Amino acid sequence: MSTYLRLPVTFIKGEGVWLWDDRGDCYLDALSGIAVCGLGHSHPELTKALCEQVGMLIHTSNLYHIEKQELLAEKLVALSGMDKVFFCNSGAEANEAAIKLARLHGHNRGIELPTIIVMERSFHGRTMATLTATGNRKAQAGFEPLLAGFVRVPYDNLDAVAQIADSNKHVVAVLVETYQGEGGVNFPQINYLQGLRQLCDQHNWLLMLDEVQCGIGRTGKWFAFQHSDIMPDVMTLAKGLGSGVPIGACIAKSDAGDVFKPGNHASTFGGNPLACTAALTTLNVIEKDQLMQNAVQIGSFIQDRFREKLANWLDVIQIRGQGLMLGIELPVSGSELVKEALKHRLLINVTSEKVVRLLPALVMNQAEAEQVVDTASEIIGKFLANQTENVLTRNKSGPSN
Repeated sequence: MSTYLRLPVTFIKGEGVWLWDDRGDCYLDALSGIAVCGLGHSHPELTKALCEQVGMLIHTSNLYHIEKQELLAEKLVALSGMDKVFFCNSGAEANEAAIKLARLHGHNRGIELPTIIVMERSFHGRTMATLTATGNRKAQAGFEPLLAGFVRVPYDNLDAVAQIADSNKHVVAVLVETYQGEGGVNFPQINYLQGLRQLCDQHNWLLMLDEVQCGIGRTGKWFAFQHSDIMPDVMTLAKGLGSGVPIGACIAKSDAGDVFKPGNHASTFGGNPLACTAALTTLNVIEKDQLMQNAVQIGSFIQDRFREKLANWLDVIQIRGQGLMLGIELPVSGSELVKEALKHRLLINVTSEKVVRLLPALVMNQAEAEQVVDTASEIIGKFLANQTENVLTRNKSGPSN
């Protein structure tokens, strides 16, 4: 079906941060499958582990104990400080599980219309519940009626959340991306998560963090909430957890982890031996090779270099990032930059129309990072120069009659 506007390229091989197309041309990947391939492409340890697992067992179903699933759950609980895990196949499914958990939690408390506070510019998936939770009207258009049970406030605005608390007695949870990805690579004020935690504690709400894009070491810590010294009740993961093998996880703390009972929720493929092998190997390599430290170093290097290279372009609104989750906000729509970068054998993305988004693999080295910055800066500079020239031309021509 015509659900994608695909770029005119087909990749057939990858190694590290490099991809080769079917004509033999080599590309520098600064997107890593949209924050999925944190170990880069064809990582030898991941390849070996997956091949060995395929030779032993791929799938049995959750009717039985799955050793690799239990090992992965133990690992995620240890890394997060949380208690229990439900495994699924994607970020949307992980968020769907969180939404169902919150609603069941509300009904267990006698709340007939459990309501979840969600944010503007958010993105949580494309199932009906996660689409409703998503703060993107363009993504929702045509799929009405959306679901009831959600109330929306601006991101990074504690006062708006507090006002909801005063006016809506049906709220049971807050669902928020720790750092927004699709909404424009947005990072909140330093006290935002602490403030949400306090409000949730005060009103007996669940604090549910969507870390599908910003989790698994990308920001320099295992999970982005760990920059804020708080603990969520629920956290969702996917993308980088399996390095390209589909897997999602909904992790819960203490009482929230006991909400689901047998029969409340399930997944045929969730947490099968192959997916859990991919995730365990990913986590072990990140830890062993100190890739979170590398994400901090390379991410800081990229930001500093962009500020140097784009210093003359005062209309660049902001260069921002945490680890290897990076955004360059432009004054105008920059969607054409994606195709222009492809011509220069560089893979980037533009999200929220005006933000150049970079999500490199955690294995990227400084030389590769410098090449990303040099190429992207040249493309952005030429683009902004053309925009300025077009404005000057229109101004000289005067108003049309």
